[in-house]
Amino acid sequence: MNNYLTSTIFRKALASLSGLFLVTFLIGHLVGNLQLFIPGIQGQTQFNKYALFMTTNPVVKVLSIITYSAILLHILITLYLVIQSRKARPVGYAVSVGNDTSGWSSRNMAILGTIILFFLVVHLKSFWYKMHFGEMPFQYLSDGTKIKDLHQVTTSAFKNPLYTFFYVFCMGALSLHLKHGVESAIQTVGLRIKNYQKFFKYVAIAVAFSIPAIFASIPLYLYFINV
Repeated sequence: MNNYLTSTIFRKALASLSGLFLVTFLIGHLVGNLQLFIPGIQGQTQFNKYALFMTTNPVVKVLSIITYSAILLHILITLYLVIQSRKARPVGYAVSVGNDTSGWSSRNMAILGTIILFFLVVHLKSFWYKMHFGEMPFQYLSDGTKIKDLHQVTTSAFKNPLYTFFYVFCMGALSLHLKHGVESAIQTVGLRIKNYQKFFKYVAIAVAFSIPAIFASIPLYLYFINV
């Protein structure tokens, strides 16, 4: 048992499970951000109330700690696996690297992961840090309640063409990362059953392209349409 817990197989399983958990986080985060498509004062109010709920609800706070832990775990384990692969050339996740079916993304997961990590730092600084510790504008509701106006911060950020381009570019990197990562994770945790290989491959493709594409559409909408 102790040997298994220190084995590469166990670390790959942890990387896979933490990655799949973060996919569920992305879906939940995306659902909340879809409120940015709602125009006018209604959209502003709804998004700001959502942001208030996400920063004050005790259950969400616990889930946030779990999510941050999963991000840190995923980064540390995958970094360890990359270092080990450079030393001993083990099999990365369950999909072999460099074969005919691997593609560019599977051979450059470390590069894609670095881009995503840089994006995460910038994104957290721009919104999460400002929401919790920075100076924020406020929205006054009809009943006189004052709440932080994250909607204004977000829409203002995406009026910057460089930031919008950066966001969309990083969503492209996320898409490539997810394409290989989800498919590999599914196989690593033993879900890639022979009769359902095509099904899980299509699931990986759907996840990899739909989630980043919808995320990328939000800043594009705010930049080009919601003027």
